[in-house]
Amino acid sequence: MTWTPIPREGLDHLSLPLDPRQGYLLSRLDGTLDVSAIAGLMNLDEGQVTAMLDELVALGAVASMEPVTAMAMPLTTEPSPEPDPEQLVEEVTEAEEEPSLAAARSETHRKLFEQHLHHRPVDQRVAQARVAVEPDLSAWCFDPTAEVIRAVLENPRVGAVHARLIGAHHRTVAGLEALGARIAFTNDPGVRRALLQNPLFPPGLYRRMWSSRRLLDQYLVAVSREVTEQVRSMARDLLRTSFNQRAGEERAELILTTEGRCLASLAGLTIDGHTTALLCRRTYVSTLLIQNIARWSAAPPQLIAHLRRQDVVRRNVMLRQLLERHPNAN
Repeated sequence: MTWTPIPREGLDHLSLPLDPRQGYLLSRLDGTLDVSAIAGLMNLDEGQVTAMLDELVALGAVASMEPVTAMAMPLTTEPSPEPDPEQLVEEVTEAEEEPSLAAARSETHRKLFEQHLHHRPVDQRVAQARVAVEPDLSAWCFDPTAEVIRAVLENPRVGAVHARLIGAHHRTVAGLEALGARIAFTNDPGVRRALLQNPLFPPGLYRRMWSSRRLLDQYLVAVSREVTEQVRSMARDLLRTSFNQRAGEERAELILTTEGRCLASLAGLTIDGHTTALLCRRTYVSTLLIQNIARWSAAPPQLIAHLRRQDVVRRNVMLRQLLERHPNAN
């Protein structure tokens, strides 16, 4: 039986550490599309879509295809050993917390910093942050001074949980640049998400983190409602620069996967012959994709001619008229 994935109800999906492709896939799930339909919509193999859906199931964003089976509990169990308090932060470093729990932890650590740590001299705060243990280590992540944040990042106990706190709450460019210099942290989805939502996310750091990422990832940041307008502007500029530098396969993938929505951000840019040839090899059934290409003034004549030969265009008067009025229509 074909799986029709359904998003979980009552869950704040925006609070999950989704990468751009996962976020885009989740936005397409409406309870009516099966895996094959989603694969065709996103121009991906069914295996790729299934793997991404499995990741969303693991994150709790999508209901599992299989019902959860209750496991029989043994009649007797040995008591679990009491956990070491210093290991608690390490245990949640790789696991994502519930949003309400994460918010409560952040507020607790912020109060600890403001009430007991903030009044100390800067040099003393730097020295203590470099060797701190929990809960003080998380509390130091709320220090507004870049020197203290650098000391936190030098602490051997620092992990992704602390990096997310710094990315979300720190407000100096120097401190955020220090975080950005740690590749292990900037590769963490939660840290990237926190930085994108930070109003002082440095443009240079954004370019370093996203310039090597796929065009689709850059586009999803450019249209995200979760990030600031400054970040969307940086993402649009980087997308336009990157679009001219990428291979035809990636350009075509961006246009097809977004159903041409990306073309509004690419006004004034053109595509080369290789990209045009890739787009002309496809059979088009999406009216939205055809409309967006028809409204793109840079669409090459070969692509316009190819679209006019599609069955969906021949049956749709509005699409025919849009393509006939295109400046590159023969």
